[in-house]
Amino acid sequence: MVSIHVDNASIDFPIFDAKSRSLKKTVLGLVGGNIATEAKVPTIEALRDITLDLEHGARVGLVGHNGAGKSTLLRLLSGIYEPTRGRATVDGRVAPVFDLGVGMDPEISGYENIIIRGLFLGMTRKQMEKRVDDIADFTELGDFLAMPLRTYSTGMRVRLALGVVTSIDPEILLLDEGIGAVDAAFLEKARTRLNDLVARSGLLVFASHSDEFLGELCDTGIWMEQGRVKAHGPLRDVVRAYKGRDPWADEDGDGAKPRSGETAQ
Repeated sequence: MVSIHVDNASIDFPIFDAKSRSLKKTVLGLVGGNIATEAKVPTIEALRDITLDLEHGARVGLVGHNGAGKSTLLRLLSGIYEPTRGRATVDGRVAPVFDLGVGMDPEISGYENIIIRGLFLGMTRKQMEKRVDDIADFTELGDFLAMPLRTYSTGMRVRLALGVVTSIDPEILLLDEGIGAVDAAFLEKARTRLNDLVARSGLLVFASHSDEFLGELCDTGIWMEQGRVKAHGPLRDVVRAYKGRDPWADEDGDGAKPRSGETAQ
């Protein structure tokens, strides 16, 4: 059974400058000498004392301002970052989707990029070969798929990347919102596939500024602020606390609602 367990984890990033990168000064700082204080490297605490227990079926939305720690938390959960202190244990195959363009090569064709991007997301070549026709049909790129990626517009690249991302079968899906530069009709088509992707995943953690996407895909929320978890609970309650309002409150009852159907208290 897939799960994520984080126990009192923190992540520190050292801030290097030209002086601290000097090998001579670093060594002297370690063994003693007049420049020891100059050789100390300042750090930024990107995450602080994070504790989470997420089990199979969790659909968690991360909210918070830019720089609050959402993306860093996703990278901790994916294993890209190791905690400086504490522990993070992930059970299950992780599909990290942080940047739609990662793992794509501008010098090779769209067809070849489908395979490469799929391998990057943890799929096998055989699995991706079976998905090529479906992805090609979804992207509506036609003959462009035989051309190098560098000939694509930004919107065409996003179409290709979305086609691959939404074709995988993840156990744990870590998603950092990066959908844009496509027309409204195609975005609606992509959202249907994105919902199907989430339904196939055992566990979802999704960082987003979009109330609509959060309401469609998640039922639990985590509010990140200054690298800490400020609130964790039902999505509607967490987003209301973060924004100071209920984004799904609608007098006509037509607004997007969190998946779990919680009502405002």
